[in-house]
Amino acid sequence: MTDTWESDEKFAAMAAYVKPLDYPMPEPKVEEKKMSKSALKKLAKNKGKKKKEKPKWETNPDKKKEKDKKAKKSAIATPEFVNETPKGQKKDLTSPIADAYHPIAVESAWQDWWEASGYYGCDPIKAMNRPKEEKFVMVIPPPNVTGSLHLGHALTAAVEDTLTRWHRMKGHASLYIPGTDHAGIATQSIVEKMLMKDNGQTRHDLGREKFIEKVWEWKEEYGGKITTQLRSLGSSVDWSRERFTMDEKCSKAVVEAFNIFHERGLLYRANRLGNWSCALRSAISDIEVDHVDLEGRTFLNVKTHIGNPADPKGRYEFGVLTSFAYPIENSEEKLVVATTRLETMLGDTAVAIHPDDPRYTHLHGKFVIHPFSSRRIPIICDTILVNMDFGTGAVKITPAHDPNDYECGKRHDLEFITVLTEGGAINGEGGEEFEGLMRYDARIAMEKALDKKGLYIGKESNKMRLGICSRSGDILEPMITPQWYVNCGNMAKRSADAVRNGDLTIVPKDHEKTWYQWLDNIRDWCVSRQLWWGHQIPAWFVRKEGEEEMSKNDMKNNERWIVARNEEEAYEKAMKLLSCDRSNLILERDEDVLDTWFSSGLFPFSVMGWPDQTDDLKAFYPTSLLETGSDIIFFWVARMVMMGLELTDTLPFHTVYLHAMVRDKEGRKMSKSLGNVIDPLEVIHGCSLESLLAKLDGGNLPTKEVERAKKDQAKVFPTGIPECGSDALRFGLLAYTRQGKDVNLDIQQVVGYRNFCNKLWNATKFALQFISDFSPTPTLLKDLMESGKIAIRDEYMISTLMNAVENVDNCFTEYKFGDAQSVSYSLWMDSICDVFIELMKPIVYDLTPENADARWAVQATLWITIETGLRLLHPMMPFVTEELWHRLPGRGTLGDTEPKSIMLAPYPECVTEYKNSKAEESMKITMDIIRACRSLRSSYNIGNKVLTTFFVKVPPGGAHEEAALKQTRDVMTLGRAGSVIVNAKPEDIPQSVGIVIVDESTT
Repeated sequence: MTDTWESDEKFAAMAAYVKPLDYPMPEPKVEEKKMSKSALKKLAKNKGKKKKEKPKWETNPDKKKEKDKKAKKSAIATPEFVNETPKGQKKDLTSPIADAYHPIAVESAWQDWWEASGYYGCDPIKAMNRPKEEKFVMVIPPPNVTGSLHLGHALTAAVEDTLTRWHRMKGHASLYIPGTDHAGIATQSIVEKMLMKDNGQTRHDLGREKFIEKVWEWKEEYGGKITTQLRSLGSSVDWSRERFTMDEKCSKAVVEAFNIFHERGLLYRANRLGNWSCALRSAISDIEVDHVDLEGRTFLNVKTHIGNPADPKGRYEFGVLTSFAYPIENSEEKLVVATTRLETMLGDTAVAIHPDDPRYTHLHGKFVIHPFSSRRIPIICDTILVNMDFGTGAVKITPAHDPNDYECGKRHDLEFITVLTEGGAINGEGGEEFEGLMRYDARIAMEKALDKKGLYIGKESNKMRLGICSRSGDILEPMITPQWYVNCGNMAKRSADAVRNGDLTIVPKDHEKTWYQWLDNIRDWCVSRQLWWGHQIPAWFVRKEGEEEMSKNDMKNNERWIVARNEEEAYEKAMKLLSCDRSNLILERDEDVLDTWFSSGLFPFSVMGWPDQTDDLKAFYPTSLLETGSDIIFFWVARMVMMGLELTDTLPFHTVYLHAMVRDKEGRKMSKSLGNVIDPLEVIHGCSLESLLAKLDGGNLPTKEVERAKKDQAKVFPTGIPECGSDALRFGLLAYTRQGKDVNLDIQQVVGYRNFCNKLWNATKFALQFISDFSPTPTLLKDLMESGKIAIRDEYMISTLMNAVENVDNCFTEYKFGDAQSVSYSLWMDSICDVFIELMKPIVYDLTPENADARWAVQATLWITIETGLRLLHPMMPFVTEELWHRLPGRGTLGDTEPKSIMLAPYPECVTEYKNSKAEESMKITMDIIRACRSLRSSYNIGNKVLTTFFVKVPPGGAHEEAALKQTRDVMTLGRAGSVIVNAKPEDIPQSVGIVIVDESTT
């Protein structure tokens, strides 16, 4: 035994697998005479006799320096990697396994080979005949085409690809469909910013046609980047089915859906008050509005304005209530009102009072005079809007620029006067004095003008809420504009009921509240946008030749709008409508485009070819799961369900899994405006600080924000981001899903999982030398368990493996990815590396005939454990597991059914009869003894090559004694003992020994 250890040159490498002791280590004592058991216990707890100086070994400082020097010298330099594998071909693994794990080398070539081999595809004809539970279909949440993926997308990819690979390995017909979204508002906004920054141009300078060409150029450039990122992440999507929401197939679905909604009376055109972005010059929906609550007087920058000359930073004042007086017609009296948006008074068409307010009874039926336009404004009585106990009890009414005033205007049949242009300047209706001024510049000018007229009363700090465009950051303006709307009432009810009835499952369940809250209170959906980039609305305004000019925005002419699938169909409908020949008709297509979420809502079935009844639609729709971030549950998820139910009468998926938001280390949202967005490739391949800072210089951030972002980056990544690899990134992100809340991502945690990859690599490399002469069989696990040669250590390892397989499989079933990651990690680190690989070492080294059976059993156990452990990890860590799996001995000799790739191998299944609680309990007892041995060695600084004698005291005849006796060899192996004596006679134990009490049964 001693010779075996001392002649072992690889002992130092093996020591790497011994994890730091977590066993509580009491101070040992040196006995002078025999003591009672009670005294021994007290002694072990540092009670009783006075402490004596303990003996020490291996404390020579020169020897330690020499050791450190050798360790540094043995460090392996990482060579620059060059991928020599021809694209699409399988990697050549005939050369010896590398000494160290190098992510870029390990992860090269596999993705190209998987794709070229067709492993990601799925035959629709075969899939049609599979039962629902044997199919797994999922569409990727399409990222914005002009952007690039960030770590939030990487989490999405990690979760989705883990599920897809798991289902594929379970033999299910699995299909994971990629795509990108044209992202109308976001894309147009980004490209416009770049145009202005690079060329000093607006989209209007280019013109619509040239601008759209520019956006398509961006699509080609950045769409390619996204696919590169997905490939680097190992996403096993079927690239042959890749879709873009503005490609021919998706565009056909959009036109069909729009027409079906119109034919069913769900889609209509109306002139309504809605959210207007002056920066985008477009309407946006309610759910694209962010809100900022102001506690009082606040100064803010406004992007669409040149700046307030009265403020050093050019900011404008908000959060104040401004009071002014309206002169009452034919009277010296004035009626005081107040507003937080003074500029809107240019569009006032009434002043409301409460009919029961005694202060104003004499004003019923009277008028006030507008101070700038001299317009007669009626004083009206309204019990709904007016609270006579608030302020002066008089309320100015601007029906065209305020939601509450809009409803009041409809109740009293008031005039609706829009005083702002699309860009947010005062128009002609606002009067010559202020026409052309931007809205907040007009606010300042009007305050001065009212003061000159003696009508300005004053202003005071006031709490208020501002609506902010989530796309442009602009302060929104309520405006009346003609738009297309979809009536969502019945669709929303069906979608809410689907969750209530259990037909649709939302995971985590906490998100059901948000689901019901939004759908139960849904408003009609404004689907038109005044943009240039997107699906142009398939509607035409028709006129007759020579007909008197009519406004297409006048609701009186609404019947002239024709919704059709193409221009030819529009002409046919127009001829029928106006009873005239085609030659007498003039068609003008609506210039507006559809809300991006309209096409995204169709994605689960448009990618399958709907409205055509394709094989893909028959085989793969409805899909199985929708996995995405919780932040778009109503933006996208609810709309997919609504549109799926309405257009296909089928739920588009049966389960929604919503992962948490990924934030930076400080808990801030990953945002381009903060400059804290990390590209997954920067983590996978590594990135210097200089490169991170250079990326900020090349972005769209203003100069001041760039400098702030640089300081933040330098603080978080002072030396850049080290190369981690895709496997480590995926594994690390999955670990964070255990939080259940938003993920505050620390890149250093991902670096830690890169070290786990290194451990995995070294453990397998180390194990390969012990099974190089071993020949596995197709039924190796069964052969081993029925061989009669298996030892407790082997039974323990197989039982632990079965438990891990069962737990991970259950975790995936229940979408507990963090738990699956934790169980897999623990299996490799705690059971395989720290215990079994060490225990089997002396068994494999013993080449005597008497040890042949034990040696075969431990080799078989090791091969099964490594191979099964790699398959267990593969869905989460595809690259390193594929590489190591191919390097196992016997690969290619296991028969015709042997898979060509680990991704096609069956996912491990738990064989219940191989679970052995007795073996696990025995190993637990043994490991407790081993930890105590290590504790004593550590306390006395005993060197690795010095073998010691351990005396183990356990109750005779019980499980503890059985374990200690049967696994004496294992205690010697991990405890580094020359001998282990169980329940020795008291007289055979030396007078002076170190003591550790393991538990109440073991000393």
